[in-house]
Amino acid sequence: MSEKKSIAVLTSGGDAQGMNPAVRSVVRAAVHKGFDVYTIYEGYKGMILGGDYIKKAGWSSVGGILHKGGTSIGSARSDAFRTVEGRQQAVENLISRGIDALVVIGGDGSLTGANLLRQEWPDHVDALLSQGKIDKARAEKYRSIFLTGLVGSIDNDMCGTDMTIGADSALFRITEAVDAIISTAASHQRTFVIKVMGRNCGYLALMAGLSCGADWVLIPEDPPRPGEWEDHMCSLLRAGRAAGRRDSIVIVAEGARDTEGNPIGSTYIKEVLEERLGEDTRITILGHVQRGGAPSAYDRYMTTLLGCTAVEKIDSSLPSDEPLLIGVQENDVITAPLMQCVQDTHHIRELIDAGDYVKAMELRGGGFAEAYETLKVMLRTLPSGAPRDQRRLRIAILHGGGPAAGMNTAALTAIRIGLDHGHTMLGVSDSFQGLIRGKMKEMDWMSVGGWVNIGGAELGTNRKPLSGTDYYAIARTIEEQKIDALLMIGGWSGYQGIYDMYKRRSDFSAFNIPMVCLPATINNNLPGTERSVGSDTALNNIVQVVDKIKQSAVASKRCFVVEVMGRHCGFLALVSGIATGAERVYLHEEGVKLRDLQKDLENLVEGFSEGKRLGLMIRNERANSLYTTGFMAALFEEEGGDLFDVRQAILGHLQQGGDPSPYDRILAIRLARLCTEYLIKECLDNNKPASFIGLQKGKVEFVDMARWPEMVDNEFQRPQKQWWMNLRYIAKMMSAPPEGMEY
Repeated sequence: MSEKKSIAVLTSGGDAQGMNPAVRSVVRAAVHKGFDVYTIYEGYKGMILGGDYIKKAGWSSVGGILHKGGTSIGSARSDAFRTVEGRQQAVENLISRGIDALVVIGGDGSLTGANLLRQEWPDHVDALLSQGKIDKARAEKYRSIFLTGLVGSIDNDMCGTDMTIGADSALFRITEAVDAIISTAASHQRTFVIKVMGRNCGYLALMAGLSCGADWVLIPEDPPRPGEWEDHMCSLLRAGRAAGRRDSIVIVAEGARDTEGNPIGSTYIKEVLEERLGEDTRITILGHVQRGGAPSAYDRYMTTLLGCTAVEKIDSSLPSDEPLLIGVQENDVITAPLMQCVQDTHHIRELIDAGDYVKAMELRGGGFAEAYETLKVMLRTLPSGAPRDQRRLRIAILHGGGPAAGMNTAALTAIRIGLDHGHTMLGVSDSFQGLIRGKMKEMDWMSVGGWVNIGGAELGTNRKPLSGTDYYAIARTIEEQKIDALLMIGGWSGYQGIYDMYKRRSDFSAFNIPMVCLPATINNNLPGTERSVGSDTALNNIVQVVDKIKQSAVASKRCFVVEVMGRHCGFLALVSGIATGAERVYLHEEGVKLRDLQKDLENLVEGFSEGKRLGLMIRNERANSLYTTGFMAALFEEEGGDLFDVRQAILGHLQQGGDPSPYDRILAIRLARLCTEYLIKECLDNNKPASFIGLQKGKVEFVDMARWPEMVDNEFQRPQKQWWMNLRYIAKMMSAPPEGMEY
C-alpha cells in the first residue's frame, strides 16, 4: 500500500449530470496523492482501442468541466467488450500503462462489466504472458486490479446508495418543467400527462409527484389493477375540479404498467381522460432533457466527495481486495460490496417482473416507501378524517426566522397531514407576533393549494425576539384558541422562541403542550440536523450565479471575490466553494489573517502569470469584520497590476429567494409529516415534549429542547459541531495543485 498507485477512470453507459465533477475529483485527488492517473475516453470502447483513448491526466487537464453536464471523456457502446478477446485487449492496454486500480462511473450494467473484467483478469494475464505480450515481471506485478464503482444513473435505481449521480439534477429538470406546465394548465383548466424517465425505478416520478403537487402518479413498483385505476384516477381528478383546482397533472414513469404486465402509456392515459372527463388533455414527454444541462449543486459537491473517497479506498486497499461501491447515505459517504449492490438491484427487477411488488417496495428502502405513503395522502382531494371516537386536536403552525425556500412546502404538508388525521390546523400569521396578537385562522385542504413549489413564507415570518409581556400574550392566545400543540418551521430565532417558551413553563401553564421545531434556514446553522430546509435552494442559487460570473471572468482574465450569506456559519461558503470550484474559501470559523491574503495574492499572481484566466474566491459574509469583501477586492486589484482585473459580487437576498429545489421540497415534506404525526401521537398520549427534529447520520431524531444550550455556540449562532468543516481538506485539495506543481 506504500507503493505508488496508477489509477484509470472512465464513464460508461448513459450520461448523467455529475459525471464530470466525479472525474475531476478522482483526477485531482489522485494527483494530490502522488499517483499516476489516466482518463479513458469513450468508456470500454476506448479501453479496448487504447492509444490516445487512454490519456495521462494532470491537475489542470480536468479544469473547466465541473459545471458541465454529460461526460467530457465520453461514453460509448462497445460490442467488443462483450467478447473475451476484447476484454483481453483491454487488460493489455491497462497493464502497458501500469494501471492497477480502476474507477468506473456508470450504471449497473457498466459496473457488472467492470467486475467481469476484474474476475477474468488473472486468466487474461496468463494468456498475455503465454503470447509474449507481457513479460513475467509484469505478469507478477499486475496479477489483479482493484475496482471501485460510482453509480451514474439519473433513475436513482441502484441499491447500496440513497442517491445516484445525476438523480438530483434530473429531478431539478423535471420540477422546473412541471412547475412551468402547471401555470399554463391552470390558465385553461387543462390536464397534462407528463412522462418521465424510469424504466425499472419510479424514483423520479414519485419524487416529482410529491415535489410538484401532482394529482396522480404511476410507478413500476406499485402497478394498478387494469380497469380499476382508470376509474379511480378520473374520479380523483373530477373531485379536484369540483374542489376548485384549475389544473390537473398526471405523472407517469416510462416503466409503468398494470398488474398484468401491460405497459401504461401516456397516449392511453390521455385517451381515458378525454373520453371520461371531456377535458382538453395534453402530453409532455420530457425525454433526454432530464439528462441534460449543468449539474445541480448537490451533484457537484456530493459527487466530488465520492470521487475523493474512491481514491482514498484505492490508497488503502490491495489490488486483490473485493470491489467497492462508493455511495451516499443521507449526507455521509459510505462504501458497500459492489456486486452485492448490483445483485440486489437486479433482484428488485426480478421481483417486479414476478409480481411481488410488496417485496420490491421494501427493497427500495424505507425512504422510498415512506415517500410513497405520503404521496397517497397528498393526492387526496379531501382529507380522509379521523375515527369518530378520537379526540379532535387543534394544532398551530407558524414560521420563525428569515424566509427560506421550502417553508411553504413544509406548512402545506403539515396542514394536510393533520387534516387527514381529522384534526383542526391553525395557520399563524407573522410568526410569534401572530401568536401574541391572536392572528390565526383555520386552514382547510384547498387553502394551501399550490404552496408546494412557492418560495418565501405565505404565513409570514420575522426574527423579532420575545421579551417582557410577550409570554403572557402568547399564553393567553394558546388558552383562548385552545391550542393543543405547536409546530414552528424556521431558523435560529424561531428555535430560540420555542426554547424561551419551554423555559417558562413553570410560569405559564399554557406552554405545557407538545412543541416541535422543524429546521428551515438557508444558513444551515441549527443543531441536531445535518441539513435545513432552504439550504439546498440557496446553494443552487449561488452556483447558478457563480457559473455566469465565471463565464464573464474567463473572457477578460478576471478574479472575482464573491460574498455569500451564512452569518457566522460557513456552510454556504464552504459547500458552494466545492460546488463552484473556488480556489479559496474564507470562513469565520477559520478566521482571516493578513498573511493569508498575502499568500492568496501570491498564488493569484503566479497563476495568472502562467496563463490562468479565472480567479474565484468565496467569502462568508462575516468571515472577518476588517477584511471585508471590498477590502479583499481592492487589495487584489492593486497588487495584481496589469495581470488581472478584480471584481466583487455580493449575492445578497437572491440566496433566500426563488422556488424551492426538489431536495428542499422532499426534505420539507418528509420532516413535516414526521413532526405532525409526532405531535398528534404525543398529544393523544398526554405527553408534553418540547423538541426539534433533524437528520443525523442517516437517521431522523427528535432532540429534547433542554439540550439546546449545550449544542449551540450562542455568540455566533451556529452548532457546536459543524459536520461540513470535515470537508475543508477536500475544498483545498480541489482548489489548488500540490505545492510546487504548476496550474
